[in-house]
Amino acid sequence: MAHSPAVTIDGASFHLPDGTVILSDVHATFPAGLTGLIGPNGSGKTTLLRLIAGELTPTSGAVRVAGSVHVVPQRLSRAGSVADLLGISAARAALRAIEAGSVDQAHFDAVGDDWDIEARSIADLNALGLAADVDFLDRDSSTLSGGEATRIALAGARLARADVTLLDEPTNNLDTRTRGWLRDALETWDGALIVVSHDRDLLERVDALVDLDPRGVVSFGGTFSQYHEHREERQATAERRLREADADLARARRQAQAELQRQAQRDRSARKERALGNVTGGAVDFYKNRSEKKAGAKSTLHDTALAEAGQARTEADAAARPPDTIRITLPETAIPNGKEVLRLRVGDALLEMAGPERIRLTGDNGTGKSTLLATLLGARGDEPWRRELLDGVQIDLPPTVPVGYLAQRLDDLDRFESAIDAVRDSAPHRTPHDARALLARFLIRAVRADQPPATMSGGERFRLALARVLFADPAPRLLVLDEPTNNLDMTSVEQLVESLDDFRGALLIVTHDEYLAGELKIGRQWRLGRDDALVVDDVVGR
Repeated sequence: MAHSPAVTIDGASFHLPDGTVILSDVHATFPAGLTGLIGPNGSGKTTLLRLIAGELTPTSGAVRVAGSVHVVPQRLSRAGSVADLLGISAARAALRAIEAGSVDQAHFDAVGDDWDIEARSIADLNALGLAADVDFLDRDSSTLSGGEATRIALAGARLARADVTLLDEPTNNLDTRTRGWLRDALETWDGALIVVSHDRDLLERVDALVDLDPRGVVSFGGTFSQYHEHREERQATAERRLREADADLARARRQAQAELQRQAQRDRSARKERALGNVTGGAVDFYKNRSEKKAGAKSTLHDTALAEAGQARTEADAAARPPDTIRITLPETAIPNGKEVLRLRVGDALLEMAGPERIRLTGDNGTGKSTLLATLLGARGDEPWRRELLDGVQIDLPPTVPVGYLAQRLDDLDRFESAIDAVRDSAPHRTPHDARALLARFLIRAVRADQPPATMSGGERFRLALARVLFADPAPRLLVLDEPTNNLDMTSVEQLVESLDDFRGALLIVTHDEYLAGELKIGRQWRLGRDDALVVDDVVGR
């Protein structure tokens, strides 16, 4: 095991085969301890993790890693068992072989020091509230909720005891209780831990931050709130320098124009003197040559000053320009006060939603939040566990209320050949030009609009799904969102909050993001739980 786990990025760049630049000349160091990796969607955070993990090779530059690496990706595979998701299947199989009498050295190598791997796995899973036993390790992982799968993958990262651990948006899909467990666990994690996240609470626990800002990578020692203050100061400085550069450029232009006017006046005076015969021919040539030389020198001087001022202004503008954000103008979505939107009966509890209410659906992972939403919208799955989960649930959704639904998993996008096709599928009246203009507002521009959604980043896929929902035909009056901020950068989350703040329809949202819940001013909360059956509480406030 390495004595000083660390990752060093030395001028690393990564280009796709078609020449698209994902990362360019990145310099960063990740020491032992917890480092947050932030940046806008599309800035290359996941690509950088894959370079560190050795899954990709930099086009240029170098990535140096001291010790072993374990990765918890943003999109988890649901193939295989819980043990596969934990990463302990090989060790378990070797243990079974040894218990059966095998003396094969390969089996002992596979076990290593992990003779108690099953016991430690079960203990960690129980600490995460998963009620695990040996049989649970063999459960089909496709039957897990998103939050359950994430919890298991995080437990696997603890069990791996790698020198360098990479977590890509680890709090996505996690309930509030498990988010608290993760934050506490990160404080005692051994080795170097690099976390891609937009979770403000988690980023308050980091030792350092690396920001893949398109204007230049920034390394900062401190928490997110400290970095936010630093960034605000840096932005204010950049804007001041831009104002100064504007003033310098305007001054250089005035000086150049004044010199042109003075030269024109001198030329007119010289022509007048020659016309009056006050200057001899030889003197005319002498003064003409001297005047032209002076004029040329001054012109060169002013051209240089203008060029330098223009370059300074360009650089100041680039430094002061904020990153792009999604720009949403919602269609008319108002719903009258008191109009029935949704009636939901769970056991003895009757839950009603009327008018432009805002309700947050909460509960621990595995209680059935996503399944309830999918069933509400007619997307009920056929798996027996889903049917059992929803026994005793009755849903009444008036057909006169158009519904928009943004699911937690966006696999449905993969059936489209391009982002344009995906948008037009939800709004057939839109022309390809309309769809392209709409996608540009969601930062899916130029050739990216023609790309298959399956090739897009998590942030791009989310923005595409959001465009499909908000601009569907007819426009939604009930908006149902399942963990909408999972794949958004912080700037886009703020933009989403502003847009939803203007939404005048009814809003039903599943979120464990306390920042989002607070900013949206949620009025009521439906809290789901599990006993022998699904139960729900209706409470005021978020």
